[in-house]
Amino acid sequence: MKLLSIAVPCYNSQDYMRHCIDALLTGGDEVEILIVDDGSKDNTAAIADEYQAAHPDIVRAIHQENGGHGAAVMAGVRAATGAYFKVVDSDDWLDEAAFAKVLATLRGFVNSQPTVDLLISNFIYDKVGAAHKKVMKYGNALPQNRPLTWDEVGKLHRGQYILMHSVIYRTQVLRDCGLDLPRHTFYVDNLFVYVPMPYVRTLYYLDVDLYHYYIGREGQSVQEQTMIRRIDQQIRVNQLMIEQVDLPRVEPARLRQYMYNYLEIITTVSSVLMLRGGTPELLAKKQALWQWIEQKDAGLYKQLRYGLMGRVMNLPGSAGRGFAVLCYKISQKLFGFN
Repeated sequence: MKLLSIAVPCYNSQDYMRHCIDALLTGGDEVEILIVDDGSKDNTAAIADEYQAAHPDIVRAIHQENGGHGAAVMAGVRAATGAYFKVVDSDDWLDEAAFAKVLATLRGFVNSQPTVDLLISNFIYDKVGAAHKKVMKYGNALPQNRPLTWDEVGKLHRGQYILMHSVIYRTQVLRDCGLDLPRHTFYVDNLFVYVPMPYVRTLYYLDVDLYHYYIGREGQSVQEQTMIRRIDQQIRVNQLMIEQVDLPRVEPARLRQYMYNYLEIITTVSSVLMLRGGTPELLAKKQALWQWIEQKDAGLYKQLRYGLMGRVMNLPGSAGRGFAVLCYKISQKLFGFN
């Protein structure tokens, strides 16, 4: 068994995937790199095969028909032989020194009791043109360098979320939770982080800046206009988060509150993107999303709709919509997200 399996979803990634994979190779033969070629039309498949030929004990090339990011991640989960599992997108990369510390920490988990289900580390918003690269850290809420239960986790403030870039799950947790990401859908990284959380009994925070999250490539899925064009996929993920986790039953209460906060920000992002688009069609879709939530879970709807962000996102009239968008722009500046 490998210590860590890393899935690298690739679609037409020939121009940047080498940087990503070369950084992962520094982990040596304890690491399994699963390059998932998701039906690419450029030289991605050939580059994946090249790495497999050069590093047959570390790299596996997986070729499949195009199914989208979620299908590529699930191919990685199915193929993984590592005790732990991480996703690294092909335009992102890991810091080599931090990676070595992470592997040393994971090595200590393998025979530990209790078993650590989730390792959390920091990530960097590596935004093109930004003089200051924002680092997402968790030390204010997560005691460092020891296994924790959720009851020991402090309060994560607004804007401070555990994202795909932050997490390394024990592989069996991903299988036990029944994770099944939808095909041909962007933004499934939210489901990847959210759905397994109730199955995490122990977690561990390592304060290293591991993941470089690259923002600024032309046509990137997280660019605002791209997200507005793909709003149906954002809405689908938002709804699946509600359908796939019975939030009122999540225990302990501290984890349930964190997951509620995460769902709240995803619903806010969905709403504000439709407000930013501003067309009658998009405004109707926003109203339909909130109606769907009310019909699905009246109690959850009440929490979301009458919380601070829900009230702002549903202010009436053009002036109300303008105020909601202004709040969103201020949040972009404060938290550095796209």
